[in-house]
Amino acid sequence: MSAYAAEQLKEKGNAHFKAGEYEEAVALYSQAIQKHSTNPLLYTNRANARLKLGLWEEVIDDCLHSIELLQDNMKAYYFLAQAQLELNHPNEALVSAKTAYDLCSKSFTQTSSAFAISAFVLKCKRAKWELRERDRLRRRNALLDELETKLEQDRNRELESIKDQHEQGVLGDVAAREEMDEVRQTYEDKVTELRNVFAIADPQNMTKREIPEYLVDDISFEIMHDPVVTKHGHSYERATIIEHIKRNPSDPLTREALFIHDLRPNIALKKACDAFWEQHPGCEFEW
Repeated sequence: MSAYAAEQLKEKGNAHFKAGEYEEAVALYSQAIQKHSTNPLLYTNRANARLKLGLWEEVIDDCLHSIELLQDNMKAYYFLAQAQLELNHPNEALVSAKTAYDLCSKSFTQTSSAFAISAFVLKCKRAKWELRERDRLRRRNALLDELETKLEQDRNRELESIKDQHEQGVLGDVAAREEMDEVRQTYEDKVTELRNVFAIADPQNMTKREIPEYLVDDISFEIMHDPVVTKHGHSYERATIIEHIKRNPSDPLTREALFIHDLRPNIALKKACDAFWEQHPGCEFEW
């Protein structure tokens, strides 16, 4: 009986979610969880609604609880990765996003999510790279380090103030999320402007390095060394796509049939990869 009541509450929550009424959806999903606390899908539903409200810590709690109940939980790992990235934890987000992608790749019922999760893995990798580049540049210039540290401290104080107001009921979920987004965006804009000033002053040492996305393999999410192209026009690292085909003879993104004899060297992309490595000798580029 409790499972049936929980299902009815979930359906009502889904209706509010589709209407963009996320606070109402969260309330109904919470009631459903009270009725049937061992259903992992209820926690992912609430996590998704909380993502829309910017309640990152609560999203993480829901996802971890859902994963405890169901380990091979693609949605929970995907939502978890999004919240972790929003909290500026790109390393943890990358692990969660890769897990979601692996689970998605193994399932023939979740192929529609493959493109979105693949793109999000790359987003996490870019964030991880940005963090490493920030640290590299700050190590090169003590003044830049001091100024960015000051900006971070100011941002964190403002975020804590908004969080306190939200907990005290002064700000609602939506207002708190919007103010936090504005604070984060203002901080990012100031940091970008600051780094541009230092890059202009010392271009040889302070210019940020970029990794072109077209050089990145969609399976391992690493820079390719020996790219091949499929008959569907997608390029992959030779070793990773061959291993994938041995397990599952299909294109990992489109799910169309794919065999080793369908692969052809991507000569132009190989030249671009070689040129990139020549320009950055000795760099491992772990994202």
